[in-house]
Amino acid sequence: MKLYHSPTSPYVRKVMVLIAETGLSGIEMVEVSGTPIAPDAGVVERNPLGKIPALERDDGPTLYDSRVICQFLNARAGAELYPAAPRLWDTLTVEATADGMLDAALLMVYESRIRPEDKRYAPWVEGQWTKIARALDVLETRWIDHLNAQLDMGQIATACALGYLDFRHASRNWRKGHARLAEWEAGFSERASLRATVPPG
Repeated sequence: MKLYHSPTSPYVRKVMVLIAETGLSGIEMVEVSGTPIAPDAGVVERNPLGKIPALERDDGPTLYDSRVICQFLNARAGAELYPAAPRLWDTLTVEATADGMLDAALLMVYESRIRPEDKRYAPWVEGQWTKIARALDVLETRWIDHLNAQLDMGQIATACALGYLDFRHASRNWRKGHARLAEWEAGFSERASLRATVPPG
């Protein structure tokens, strides 16, 4: 199998953390680069959306996005990062919350990096951060017990999302007003899988 990736993609980081946690091997890493307006041609051949991660298989079509790839690799490893129901529904919801934070955080980055300066719209950027702030509040309250329980993909996705906020939006200081979430992140980020996948920069 081949995993098309970029070392700075938080969605790729989710997959890399899963691979490290499960001990999977036999996956060739293919580094690519691109943007929403100029995606990598090799990725587009395998994922019509032009996004990474994309997992090329020998025995079937290429898989995308990160949630599909993570479920596939979890099953392949015989792991339990997606536990049985009813906990599964909480795990998937926490993962979706974290991925939604990443979606908004990336849109903020694209607004400043890709859109011409005279076409940027500050209220739209703040609207994206408001989504993130609401998600942080819910993780701090509704989901903190889940985050402190057995390891699953909800926790991994949340750690990757918070790491991306530190990486691209450190000045926003997501920890302010989220003491329990910050305490959880400080401990969880010490896992070897997280330390090994910190984005370069």
